[in-house]
Amino acid sequence: MRERLIEISREIVAHGKAGTIPQTPDIMRVPAEHYCDEARFALEMERVFKRVPLMLAMTAEIKNNGDYKAMEVIGTPIVIARGDDGRARAFVNMCSHRGAQLMPVGRGSAKRFTCPYHAWSYSIDGRLTGVFREREFGDVDRSCNGLTALPTTERAGLIWVTLNPKSTLDMDAFLAGYDEALAHFGFENWYFFADRTLEGPNWKIAYDGYMDFYHLPILHKNSFGPDMFSQAMYHAWGPHQRVSTPNAALADVPEEEWTDEALLRGVWTIFPHISIAEFNGGGRGVMISQLFPGETVSRSYTIQNYLMETKPADDIVPQAVEQFAFLERVVRDEDYATGIKQQRALATGAKSHVMFGRNEAGGQHFHRFLAELLTVEDEGLDRFFAMHAQSNAVPSKPNGATKARARGAR
Repeated sequence: MRERLIEISREIVAHGKAGTIPQTPDIMRVPAEHYCDEARFALEMERVFKRVPLMLAMTAEIKNNGDYKAMEVIGTPIVIARGDDGRARAFVNMCSHRGAQLMPVGRGSAKRFTCPYHAWSYSIDGRLTGVFREREFGDVDRSCNGLTALPTTERAGLIWVTLNPKSTLDMDAFLAGYDEALAHFGFENWYFFADRTLEGPNWKIAYDGYMDFYHLPILHKNSFGPDMFSQAMYHAWGPHQRVSTPNAALADVPEEEWTDEALLRGVWTIFPHISIAEFNGGGRGVMISQLFPGETVSRSYTIQNYLMETKPADDIVPQAVEQFAFLERVVRDEDYATGIKQQRALATGAKSHVMFGRNEAGGQHFHRFLAELLTVEDEGLDRFFAMHAQSNAVPSKPNGATKARARGAR
């Protein structure tokens, strides 16, 4: 996988030196109602968020045996825990007795999960271990009354969970080797610094922004500055994408000296709801944004997680706090504030569609993939992802590229 990262960097350097950017053959038009229609939103919940793996936790959050994280995702209460065997598992956060929620939302460490309603208890790996006054209650078959397990995979320091407990989706087909690329970050050894939750517009409006460099020098001119790059290159692993900018900076560095950090620059998006962006403020860090649809078509919420490569020293902590606060302000007051107004405008029906330009291949790839996925029945899901794992539909080669403005091609 390092070789592919090197190949991508060669392309980035080539475009940077030539002053070019890759483009798609045509502008893509997406119906405006896709952001507003309640029926389509319900279909997205059933055929996307409730049946594909979602990246719900980072290894750094539950590093030690007994650590857990409880959260609610698309109306499903979930608890993710690291067992005594070191394995991460996820369960529906619900007692087998009468359905009470076992653990409150948050993180912690526990020897067992105990129901606050009737004190039934479960081991950290989900087994029913105690029934309050069982002699009076009646015989309970503990072997089949443990917590409901959810398919869970931990790779590259990230933990994926599928909300459908019966899912058998092949993770290799779903990830398409993307986890091997992400593994170069070494997130399993990073430090979890903090998190915050923001409200936003329709989840696709929010997600569009994470794959879009076109807006950076405009919308963020007063925060990041007007000299931000606006051109982008996209590389896909199935539905997942890396977004980077044409850059000739590595041209003068021998390839054998290209570091993992240099090879990983850009924004990494994990379908359908994750963005990973690297920043430096008090040390190397990444903001991992977990985007979730809200209760209605017009709302979403995003959990911003800030991970740092190493635990910051006491004198560095204020810089890291300020960096994270700055990123929160930018997303809340610029990206999402704009997106919420965009949502209202689209809901008027005044425009029949939105457009993704030839320079916005990432958005085109996402919406095309999403539209296809919504038509796939459960029995065809493995085949669908396996097919896409074999192809890269996002243009990246210099052939047919157009000349970029000097500012964006640096």
